[in-house]
Amino acid sequence: MYAIRLQNLTKDYKVGFWRPRPYRALDHLTLDVETGAVLGFLGPNGAGKTTTLKLLMQLIYPTEGRAEILGRPAGDVEVRRRIGYLPESPYFYDNLTGEELLVYFASLFGCPAADRQRRAQQLLDRVGIGAERRMQLRKFSKGMLQRVGIAQALINDPEVIFLDEPMSGLDPLGRRDVRALILSLRDEGRTVFFSSHILSDAETLCSRVAIMGQGRLLAEGRLTDLPFEVEGWEIVATGLDDVKLAELGPMLQTVTRVADGRYVIELPVTLPPEEIVGLLAAHGARIVSINPHNETLEDFFVRQVTRQKSQAAAS
Repeated sequence: MYAIRLQNLTKDYKVGFWRPRPYRALDHLTLDVETGAVLGFLGPNGAGKTTTLKLLMQLIYPTEGRAEILGRPAGDVEVRRRIGYLPESPYFYDNLTGEELLVYFASLFGCPAADRQRRAQQLLDRVGIGAERRMQLRKFSKGMLQRVGIAQALINDPEVIFLDEPMSGLDPLGRRDVRALILSLRDEGRTVFFSSHILSDAETLCSRVAIMGQGRLLAEGRLTDLPFEVEGWEIVATGLDDVKLAELGPMLQTVTRVADGRYVIELPVTLPPEEIVGLLAAHGARIVSINPHNETLEDFFVRQVTRQKSQAAAS
């Protein structure tokens, strides 16, 4: 079952003053997100990430296409009761305390009065806000406001959570806490759709990723299924010495001695590892391991975005 379905979702704006011209912020985006998945929605600035989230929240309306959440059209009143949303730059009533803000939002969702305070306390504990919860929000740092924003996105116990740059403004400890929170939401069976510029977090958290560029979907799928390129090979071998390595030297990219007779050998992607393995064995070496050097998610992301820009420049 899909928690989120986007079909040919498109958004055009008029830009310019004297002669407004159309600008396509989102171009026929089709994307399905399974229930219980954590989807990393990735892309450079201007890729259409925030536009997509605003369309899903019905803060803006599509030029073409449709979006469904939990099997109902985005914007359906019953669907709104079952989702949570953290905008990219949340702004709250800064004269309220963190605790008062969450109690207020709980009341908007119709939470019974007897449960509002308890729910607010539980969520503030969960996002790491301690005694500061009784301070006015105007005195909070950006990272603390971000934590409160994540708590308000969970105040109605949502089934689907949308987070726009949830790591923004957080220090390393805060990022670790939010990563743990997202994983715990996944383990509870909730669906998390989050956009991010921090690709290492996406690589750690996501069951799927979708990479956007200039309003278009460039790649989508499970991390294990994406076509990462092999960038080279690493061979660990024993039983070698400097004389034997000198004979192979011109063919090898990098050789590192990690212990007596034990070496780590790096090969370029253009050199078949089978050929070197045969030569090493002929020189009396024993092969301990052979490992490919694959692209990281960041490498893959940069390659997709760079390719799109090159194609656009060529056309």
